[in-house]
Amino acid sequence: MSHSENPLLPIRMAVNIGLDGVLAASAVGGSFWLANPGAPIPQPHLLPLAGAGAIWLIGIPFGLSRLHWRFVSLRDLVLMGATAVVTSIMLTLLMVGAGGLLPSPAFPFILTLMLAASLTVPKLLYRLLRQKRGQQGAAQTAMLVGDGEHAELFLSAHAQQRHAPYRITGLVALTEKHIGRRVHGLDVMSAVELGETMLDRLADKPDLLIITAPQFTGDQLKALIRAADARNIRVMRAPCLTRLAPADQAMGLQPIAIEDLLNRRQVRLDLDAMAALIAGRRVMVTGAGGSIGSELCRQLAGFDPAEILLLDSSEFALWQIDLEIKELAPSLPRRTVVADVRDEPHIRAIARNFEPELVFHAAALKHVPIVEANKLEGLRTNTLGTRVVADAAAAAGARLMVLISTDKAVNPSSVMGASKRLAEMYAQALDVEARRNGHGMRCVTVRFGNVLGSTGSVVPLFRHQLAQGGPLTVTDPAMQRYFMTVREAVGLVLQASTVGCGEEATPDGGIFVLDMGEPVKIVDLARQMIRLAGLKPDEDIQIKFTGLRPGEKLFEELFHGAEKPVPTEHEGLLMATPRFVDLAAVNATIQELAQTVRQGDEVYAMALLRRMVPEFLATPGLALPHAAE
Repeated sequence: MSHSENPLLPIRMAVNIGLDGVLAASAVGGSFWLANPGAPIPQPHLLPLAGAGAIWLIGIPFGLSRLHWRFVSLRDLVLMGATAVVTSIMLTLLMVGAGGLLPSPAFPFILTLMLAASLTVPKLLYRLLRQKRGQQGAAQTAMLVGDGEHAELFLSAHAQQRHAPYRITGLVALTEKHIGRRVHGLDVMSAVELGETMLDRLADKPDLLIITAPQFTGDQLKALIRAADARNIRVMRAPCLTRLAPADQAMGLQPIAIEDLLNRRQVRLDLDAMAALIAGRRVMVTGAGGSIGSELCRQLAGFDPAEILLLDSSEFALWQIDLEIKELAPSLPRRTVVADVRDEPHIRAIARNFEPELVFHAAALKHVPIVEANKLEGLRTNTLGTRVVADAAAAAGARLMVLISTDKAVNPSSVMGASKRLAEMYAQALDVEARRNGHGMRCVTVRFGNVLGSTGSVVPLFRHQLAQGGPLTVTDPAMQRYFMTVREAVGLVLQASTVGCGEEATPDGGIFVLDMGEPVKIVDLARQMIRLAGLKPDEDIQIKFTGLRPGEKLFEELFHGAEKPVPTEHEGLLMATPRFVDLAAVNATIQELAQTVRQGDEVYAMALLRRMVPEFLATPGLALPHAAE
């Protein structure tokens, strides 16, 4: 709304002008008394009125009439000081020009100070009283955890709330060296680096700890949450106060994200090598609308490819990532194609038309129970679809294809895992063939575990169940999984791509494995998410154990028992050297598998799968029919 459209603005401006005039006139009178107590009457007598007029005249360009007293800032104080200086100079010149005598040589300085004080002190007192009144009604006491910069930003925003939601009693710094200092009049009382004793140093325990430092994550955050939980103190995170948000939502606290508790080192990526691989090249991403595929598109867009083709079978998912890339990199040429990787003629036509130089194959059916109930569909997408994309890319002259694989391909107990292992074998065989011939498309396979927050994964499921009031469902108390963030996983995928297609010596048929750190117990994850929501496990929210679903394992593995992880020269990347099958053998089996799938013969398809992946134990005792031996 413009000034002219606000009917109350002229009234407020008139009140401001009137108050400033009265204060200025009083300041002029007080200055004469301070400069010469024996002759306190201003000379000439109308000088206070001239002071009021000068403030009105000068205050308009300085914007004093439009000031909102409750939100007076440091910049406003500087403007008021400048107004006082200019007004004092004008009045002094007026007195001298009219032939009057100054009450004392120090009068101009006294007048300046009096004018500055009269303009600033009432406004500051009003702001402080409003802040104190706003906090008096706050039901909860809170302390801030973070550095001075972010704490100051939060306190400034908090002070501007008409009804402050919390009464801030002090601060907890990140390091001990800040203890004893003050920020916005609040003492720094403790430091998180003191460990479990940090909260015991506080005389009065707050109801809430508010994390203001975005970088405060990992083990220290876990220790703080553990200590706070033992003392019935909630922990929340302050929002990013620099982002645009509706006024009523700007101060809304957020639960601690489970991603913040992952104690993962920041891996240094070779961005120059990634740029050399991607910049100026045509890039195709399958499964572009999925969790991994969409993050691949975001990160690829940052390396200035010549053009990017987004391919997905879901129109809605494709529309979402297309819109995001359009906003993220508006000048990047892009194509969006609705297609199924199982449709060989269509995929070949797309590749022939686009002529991709780099292909990132993320399309897959990944949910173990669903694939277990739809075995042939899993094979069509994960195995046959991979061959379709690889063959089409190679025929179109692609330089590199990157296959996104999974830890479930190691000693698979599910069709999903076994179908991805067979896809790995095909990519391995293609890459070995290209290496030996010295030409052809290189294939890089990257294997990793769960990514936090991916579609259909356990974290979004737990969040949904929490919103419904529980219970949180966990298959087994002993179940463990590896986790990393999707951004970190995709960054390492791009790192592996640069290594795999380079001249570095890597084992024939080697598969890149992301260093996933230590596995996490799913039941511990559930309990942690309940606590992060400010609730108590088994009291406010129940945890229900449902039993293993078909094809699930208690523990996922990143390496086969016979494999030894081979370190690479790049942090966060390991190399697996699984059993290798030559291209002719794996191609013949996949061809036979394709025929079997077309015929709908699930039993024979599973037998073929187990022949190629003998560690697949989902159907023990299953033997191939005599004709296939």
